[in-house]
Amino acid sequence: MHDPMQSRVRWAVGTEARALVLVTAVLCAFGLATLYSASAFVAMQADHDSTYYFLKQLAGVGVGVVGFALAAKFDAERLERLAWPLMVVTIILMLVTVLPFTHKIAPLVNGSRRFVFGASVQPSEFGKLAVVVWTAMLVLKKGEQMRRLTKGLLPFLIVVGILDVIAFFQPDLSVAMLYTLLMGIILFSADVRIGHFILLGILSAPLLWHEVAKRQYAMSRLLSFMGSGDAPETINFQLRQSLIAVGSGGFTGKGFSQGLQQYGWVPFGYNDFIGSNIGEEWGFLGMMTIVLAFALYTWLGFRIAKQARSRFLQLVAIGLTCTMSITAYLHIGVVIGLLPTTGLTLPFVSFGRSNLVLSFVLTGILVNIGSIRERVYGASATDPA
Repeated sequence: MHDPMQSRVRWAVGTEARALVLVTAVLCAFGLATLYSASAFVAMQADHDSTYYFLKQLAGVGVGVVGFALAAKFDAERLERLAWPLMVVTIILMLVTVLPFTHKIAPLVNGSRRFVFGASVQPSEFGKLAVVVWTAMLVLKKGEQMRRLTKGLLPFLIVVGILDVIAFFQPDLSVAMLYTLLMGIILFSADVRIGHFILLGILSAPLLWHEVAKRQYAMSRLLSFMGSGDAPETINFQLRQSLIAVGSGGFTGKGFSQGLQQYGWVPFGYNDFIGSNIGEEWGFLGMMTIVLAFALYTWLGFRIAKQARSRFLQLVAIGLTCTMSITAYLHIGVVIGLLPTTGLTLPFVSFGRSNLVLSFVLTGILVNIGSIRERVYGASATDPA
């Protein structure tokens, strides 16, 4: 007979979740090494030590690991009740970045206002979690109403549309499109009528084109990608240098820290274009390793979704997995010239503590979804391991 006084409930991590932790650890370790190589020269140019960006990222890893541990032990089912607070807080913080009288809280960084409290917190990153959790919550709450366009789909378009409009004003077109894409993926997973998507796509395409056309930098990127001679020469510079870096890496790469494009040739080569550093120093094999690592991450995430404890957690797991994989593959597609420049970072690799912490938190939530509660007795009840 077990003594109930010596028992407790704990989370038993499933096989897929354990494998996901291992993949995350490998990506993080590889990311830190790549970041140091890609950022050392840039840091010294700015009169910092060569480890300046590396140490900042390492601090982000520390915060991220804490966030991961908390998320992995937090019952993800409770996120359903936190969906509206998450969305409201995200909208408020993103509004702070664009309001004219908040420039001291949300300063201009590289021509845009995307950060609050200096350049340490980027609300749009945490908006990805808000969109996934809120959409999954509401789609289940509405149930059969989702078959109707006005009562079913319209609320999603209004709320996520608010986030998109704020992102447009930051400006951050790539994250606005990512929000909409994540919402669409979850709605599609919840069996919303395909006809609604086609209708909305037809109606929204002219509006999207109008907004892109109003922003010269976005239009120039599109013209450059399509090979138009009307695009300014400077728009192509970052992509050309990235292609030179990736192409010069060959099959096996030049070796760790032996790349030349990192010496100021690729703008933001430690952030938006860090994939070019991987291609130059690790070659085709390095790029394929990253592609396969995120493919494994995606497969494990979908396996966790398939075995989720509830329909809500299933939709959340699908959304979080797609958040990570889409961001990663868009980044890789940009640095090798398959996609127009977007400004999306490579999770666990690119410099950026907001994205890094978010990536750890999202993975922690996936680990929790891939775990089950169990009651342990006796010595195991007091064993912290």
